[in-house]
Amino acid sequence: MTMSALRRPGERDRLVVKFTQIDWTFAVALCLLAGTGALMMFSVAGSSWEPWAGPHLFRFGFCFALMIALALFDVRVWFALAYPIYGLGLLLLVAVEFFGDTRMGATRWLDLGFMSFQPSEVMKVGIALALARFYHGVSAENARLSWWLLIPAAMIAAPVLLVAHQPDLGTAMLIALTGAAVVVLAGLSWRIIGAAVVAFVVAVPIMVMFVLHDYQRARVMTFLDPESDPSGSGYHILQSKIALGSGGFFGKGYGLGSQSQLNFLPEKHTDFIFATLAEEFGFLGCALVLALFAAVIFMALRTASLAHSHFGRLAAAGVTATFTLYVLINGAMVMGLAPVVGVPMPLLSYGGTVMLTVMIGWGLVQSVRVHRYTEVTSGKGAFV
Repeated sequence: MTMSALRRPGERDRLVVKFTQIDWTFAVALCLLAGTGALMMFSVAGSSWEPWAGPHLFRFGFCFALMIALALFDVRVWFALAYPIYGLGLLLLVAVEFFGDTRMGATRWLDLGFMSFQPSEVMKVGIALALARFYHGVSAENARLSWWLLIPAAMIAAPVLLVAHQPDLGTAMLIALTGAAVVVLAGLSWRIIGAAVVAFVVAVPIMVMFVLHDYQRARVMTFLDPESDPSGSGYHILQSKIALGSGGFFGKGYGLGSQSQLNFLPEKHTDFIFATLAEEFGFLGCALVLALFAAVIFMALRTASLAHSHFGRLAAAGVTATFTLYVLINGAMVMGLAPVVGVPMPLLSYGGTVMLTVMIGWGLVQSVRVHRYTEVTSGKGAFV
């Protein structure tokens, strides 16, 4: 038995002890990922901290401090806020429909005057929290297969439909898959999972032909045959593949990537920063970064498995699922194995909203770790 297991609840509640319970190895891994992103942004900006590397590090520093602060919140506070956060996210998504700021043909932002943000980002954490709270009070038998499944299905469908209407297919897909991951981990019957997979496979071609917007359908067609329009819709994927392949095993060297330095590679500091990394540091550099991502995911899942409360396990696993999907979808997109859907590589890509969402999620995961022995009860006794 470890020393942490012998500590009394009153002792664990002390601030200094809570700090020692944070997974600092996990925190260092996050710093290494963000630092790697800044390194690549410094390179593609012509060895300059502006306009990307400096702001990226500043934002990460703020978000890192926020993660540590959130880790000290009792997991029962997260439990109490689960439904309110989800409800707030839904209200903000509805507000986008009426008051949203339209950019490049999409209405995804709310402009507050001093800042603008995407409410869909709130839902990435909100859906994991809300479903974790819902299943915390559901028996294992009902979680497997019952009419109770209609409630989480509606909880997932509502934000997914609102986000898809903006339109933002990538984020809608992330929310749907995160919700599905929590439902599966809660104990859903394999019969339902199998039926859902079959239904999805059947529905995909129908959605592509009759549901998706023209530009979304074009992305799918481009994914299937990017060479059909090499200077148009296929340009992103083809340039990304060139950057990936030209890096070889060891890469061309830091600051020497022709595709990124000469601006052939689009979105070189955001969605396609992994291709920039591949060109300059090769297969070896990509493998090391992916190993770092894998380590972060493994440590987060281990934290979820150690939680005594069902809510803590599911909430931490849901946040980890979102992060994992970010990595898998962006990696597949950059390698031409998935359509371009505008999903960034977390912590590596430039972007404040996504970084804030990811680090708030990791704050929740670390809260689950710090308070892993805390029992969470349903209803009014949640803080008892």
